[in-house]
Amino acid sequence: MPTIVSAPVSTRPAPLLIGAALLAIYLIWGSTYLATKTALSAWPPLLLSGMRFLVAGSVQYAAVRLSGSPAPTRQDWLRAAAVGACLLLCGNGGTTFSQQYIPSGLTALLVASVPMFLAVLGWWSGVSPRPNAPVAAGLALGMGGLYLLTRVHSAAPVLIPGHPALGMAIVLSASFVWSIGSLLSRQKPVGGSPFLGVGMQMLCGGAFLLTAGLLRGEATQFHLSGIGWQPWVAFGYVVVFGSWIAFSAYIWLLRTVEPALAGTYAFVNPVVAVLLGQAVGGEPLNAQMGSGAVLIVLAVMLVVLGGRRAAAPAPAAEPVLAETE
Repeated sequence: MPTIVSAPVSTRPAPLLIGAALLAIYLIWGSTYLATKTALSAWPPLLLSGMRFLVAGSVQYAAVRLSGSPAPTRQDWLRAAAVGACLLLCGNGGTTFSQQYIPSGLTALLVASVPMFLAVLGWWSGVSPRPNAPVAAGLALGMGGLYLLTRVHSAAPVLIPGHPALGMAIVLSASFVWSIGSLLSRQKPVGGSPFLGVGMQMLCGGAFLLTAGLLRGEATQFHLSGIGWQPWVAFGYVVVFGSWIAFSAYIWLLRTVEPALAGTYAFVNPVVAVLLGQAVGGEPLNAQMGSGAVLIVLAVMLVVLGGRRAAAPAPAAEPVLAETE
């Protein structure tokens, strides 16, 4: 699920490097929705998310610790567990779970509601100022776009057909909790390293997801020998590209360019996901869905860019996991 956090802006490197990093988060995170849908054909949803983040978090945590970062304290682990529960167990886990009921393109469009939730929750919690006119207009447009999407009756194949309203309710709830976790994560980086904190969040969130999957009985639905090559490729893709490459590019961007520019993935990813879902996944794109997509893209642009103009400079904050699926 997407979010925007404050970070210091350093001297900009070559525009080509900035463009390459932006292209990475646009295309990779936009494509992970379809990859998740493919992986779900063999992996139960919570076990899929749990294994993904346990693998990614283990490697990242080990790499940062071996590079010389100090060991985190008990308080650091408790904070990482709280943020990981919101971002990964509820946020990413809920989004993955919802894709059993609704197409990947529709899921991505609904996830674009996160910046709107952040604007309202940030205002209510005192983290950010009251939404200005562009932000308020964006919220209104976003509600209109979400209404159009909830009225869509898609013929795209899903694992559990007949429950689109349930799927949309799950992904919107997941986006809401992801936004809460994003606000909770605005704290000093663990051991002075944002990479260490993110690795800890992935480890804790992955453990929560795996436990939830086991308690739900997903282990009985999972047979390692029966997984074909396509789900394995999809799983590797979301770990290597979604969790490592794209996320590293995002962290680099947060420390290199304005947060508003780094956060433009929030309204580009849904467009990429819908187009890929149509071109590769056979998910139809009708006029109503297209209209809802346009409204949501405009809404998120207004909320993100309008909010950044109104916000005062903030101290450096820890980058947090972004939802891609």
